[in-house]
Amino acid sequence: MPMSQFNHQTLREEIVGAAVSTSYNAAVPALVAASLAQGGPVLTAHGALSVETGAFTGRSPKDKFIVRDGLTDGSVWWDNAGAISTAQFDLLLADAQAHLATQPIYRQDLLAGADPRHQYEVTVLTPSAWHALFIRNLLIRRGEDIAASDSAMPVTIVHAPHFKADPARHGSRTETVIALDMSRNLVVIAGTLYAGEIKKSVFSLFNFHAPRHDVLPMHCSANLGPDGEAALFFGLSGTGKTTLSTDPNRPLIGDDEHGWSRDGVFNLEGGCYAKTVNLGRAAEPEIFAATERFGTVLENVVLDANSMPTFSDISRTENTRAAYPLTVLPSVAKGGTGKTPKTVVFLTADAFGVLPPLAKLTPEQAVYHFLSGYTAKVAGTERGVTEPQATFSACFGAPFMPLHPSVYGAMLAERLRDSGAQAWLLNTGWTGGGYGVGKRIDIASTRRLLTAALDGSLDDAEFRTDALFGFAVPVAVPGIEPRLLDPRQTWSDAEAYDAQASNLVELFRKNFAKFGPEADAGAGPQMMMAAE
Repeated sequence: MPMSQFNHQTLREEIVGAAVSTSYNAAVPALVAASLAQGGPVLTAHGALSVETGAFTGRSPKDKFIVRDGLTDGSVWWDNAGAISTAQFDLLLADAQAHLATQPIYRQDLLAGADPRHQYEVTVLTPSAWHALFIRNLLIRRGEDIAASDSAMPVTIVHAPHFKADPARHGSRTETVIALDMSRNLVVIAGTLYAGEIKKSVFSLFNFHAPRHDVLPMHCSANLGPDGEAALFFGLSGTGKTTLSTDPNRPLIGDDEHGWSRDGVFNLEGGCYAKTVNLGRAAEPEIFAATERFGTVLENVVLDANSMPTFSDISRTENTRAAYPLTVLPSVAKGGTGKTPKTVVFLTADAFGVLPPLAKLTPEQAVYHFLSGYTAKVAGTERGVTEPQATFSACFGAPFMPLHPSVYGAMLAERLRDSGAQAWLLNTGWTGGGYGVGKRIDIASTRRLLTAALDGSLDDAEFRTDALFGFAVPVAVPGIEPRLLDPRQTWSDAEAYDAQASNLVELFRKNFAKFGPEADAGAGPQMMMAAE
């Protein structure tokens, strides 16, 4: 049924009408009590809700499917998305509804999109009280600081974490499925307890529709400078996106998902979903304080005998998380919006030890690195694995970007050109050698570099041109040892650096080749490698 003819209210009423019981928009205390009563979640010593997600401690990108229909057939980048038919989706939805009829339903009616002109009215229906608390923390709660639109686009998410999909019947890959119908703005999530699937399904819908309304959807964090202009922080998990944007001197717009319209930047959400691995009070005081708050959801964090979180313990997963509302932070942007960005920062944690800690990018280089979406991770939980593993995720969020990356790249190029925003590459990874030899750049140095990029103190600085990537690297930054700015100088073996650098250049080249001619035509990225 086309979106214009689909009645979300009817579907919602059918599901809650068949349920054993229904909780409507319960607040934090009631959801915490219900979560404890359902069994599984426990309170930490400070009153946060500690939960475990079982076998799934992260997203299942290979189990994500989009309905292939007249709207999506010619627009979705199917190389990056699984496809199911409308009939298969309808069977999945009907079967999930039947499954939920034997359970209580916790209904949350929320908003996504701090700009009322680009807003979604999101209803989540779940049998799990702690999942309801999770999404209440992370989306925009009515009646708070965000204006609600009377014409918000309706979205319904049917969350059935214990329902098992049937690949033969539903077109799924396994018993786990995240199915999105873009035409009707419906989502069915089954077979996984990992709560991040709920929030990322909203983001995926937004990423599909936003470009049609001249809005660039972005997997980034954002905060405000002294004049209200925004700074954007793109980066994959573990690169410091949330940490670096959470700054008491710069009000936070949001930590993960935003839109860039002709009028400025707006947050899609109303909460934060911060990684907590090795979280410490000294280095990240605002995030640490949020983990001690009543109502915060801690995912897969190990507790000690005194019910205290042990953030260094990754025996369950390295992907431990805290979900909390923005309102608990000391410095938050009023209304969840900001003026047109002045600065765009691409974060990478280069475990090869090759990239400089800070580099200034031309608009063409910015689009290239945006489409590349590079970081390098270390498989810290796998015994015997010490070599860095390059990760490329287009637009710093490929699993959530349904359209071809060139669509988003072209929009970014246009926004950079029109705004005059300066783009930077900030490496939060290793120096003096790759992982296992060098050391990770400390947070204090990274913050000094970031401050210099944000406050304009590098506007008249001297730069050198990097021989490999062609971008401009500052020769000196106040408070930073000059050697740190030139990674080759920090290695004890220069030839080993050269070999590692050549390897990284080749990895970039191979990754970018997958976009084909569409990327060049759509966004005009240039391979900024002097070695070409």
